[in-house]
Amino acid sequence: MKVHLAYGREGLEVELPNDLEVEILNLNPLPVLEDETAAIVRSFEAPIGTLPLAELASGKKSVCIVISDVTRPVPNEKILTPMLEILESSGIERQNIVILNATGLHRPNLGAEMEEMVGQRIANDYRIENHVAKNDDDMTDLGKIEFLDGQTASVAVNSHYLNAELKITTGLIEPHLMAGYSGGRKLICPGIASAKTILQFHAPPMIGHSNARTGNLQDNPVHAMSRAVAGRTGCDFICNVTLNEERHLTGVFSGDLDAAHLAGIAHVDRQTKVKVEPAPIVITTAAGYPLDTTFYQCVKGMVAALPALQPGGTLIIATSLSQGIGSPEFSEMCFSLSSVEEFLERIFASPVQVDQWQLQEMMKALRHAGQVMVVNEGIPATILGQFLVTPMPSVETALEAARQKHGLQARAIVIPEGPYVTPVPHFAGP
Repeated sequence: MKVHLAYGREGLEVELPNDLEVEILNLNPLPVLEDETAAIVRSFEAPIGTLPLAELASGKKSVCIVISDVTRPVPNEKILTPMLEILESSGIERQNIVILNATGLHRPNLGAEMEEMVGQRIANDYRIENHVAKNDDDMTDLGKIEFLDGQTASVAVNSHYLNAELKITTGLIEPHLMAGYSGGRKLICPGIASAKTILQFHAPPMIGHSNARTGNLQDNPVHAMSRAVAGRTGCDFICNVTLNEERHLTGVFSGDLDAAHLAGIAHVDRQTKVKVEPAPIVITTAAGYPLDTTFYQCVKGMVAALPALQPGGTLIIATSLSQGIGSPEFSEMCFSLSSVEEFLERIFASPVQVDQWQLQEMMKALRHAGQVMVVNEGIPATILGQFLVTPMPSVETALEAARQKHGLQARAIVIPEGPYVTPVPHFAGP
């Protein structure tokens, strides 16, 4: 039996043994939008919970549009083209339009990479700024916010956004390992927040909270802080989309920050939540390009698959890692790893360091699974083996090793789209 995994730009064909008891977890099929442009325009003209975009733009002198960085496969050009036409037709001059790339603490996206993200015409004709979280001169201090059960955080956010008369965010709604779901308020925090704010957002008690998990907003401190920051900054209009496995639009949700985002989440739940009886072997991915380009990003695929894996089972993840490990800070921490316990003790006893939260998430996978095997082409096994995971040359080889460990009768679950699918455990009766 052959299965096609989301891997890099082209995917990866895997041959499964004929005697393997296997279940394939795919997204629940939802119809794609036949005319994507028309659907986007309609969402601007008849938004959820607010006035049409043209009416909101009328009389405004400036606008900031926040977009996701290259780590999210958002169809920016499809969204921005009609949006920019409406804004300019409503009287906002082009020189007063700023497109702000919400990098969080990621690297900037420049040149050909930005052209791929937004299209050549928009890249050439409009002002695009990369958010640089560590540049305090670009931030405006907003003081302290309160969220959830009396927690507080000091907040600063990009001044381009705060100074604009009309504030718009765009994005993709998908399951998120910490905040429950992406999109909505996350474009503001952590997307365009200061480094100091982002470090508070990713503090160990926040990430380690039992409610900070995929598919959950209830009493989730990560979501609560993000929403509190967005409440302080304001947001006049959002456009969030949902995608299927082929990256075609299945929904467009524009309008009020909360109403449109929640409508999109309900749609995502119908598409991504799949019931499954956990198995001792799970094969998953990091959802292919652009999410599987670094070891940092592939952690999302590990954590998302855990509900499908029996405790002590073997998790196999196929991820290209075409751009290596990740940021310098993340790389340094990866090389410092000696054990799960030592790392967790270290981060809870020390000030928050950039990108430590992703390794904290990876520790969840390592604690749950008996072994995490990684199939990749970007990081040599001699290096990857230092990161508490087991490098394997192929999915087939990894699966053979897992079956030797758990028995040839052991069931396996395959999740071709990795973190885009949210396994919901259910257990067969006696």
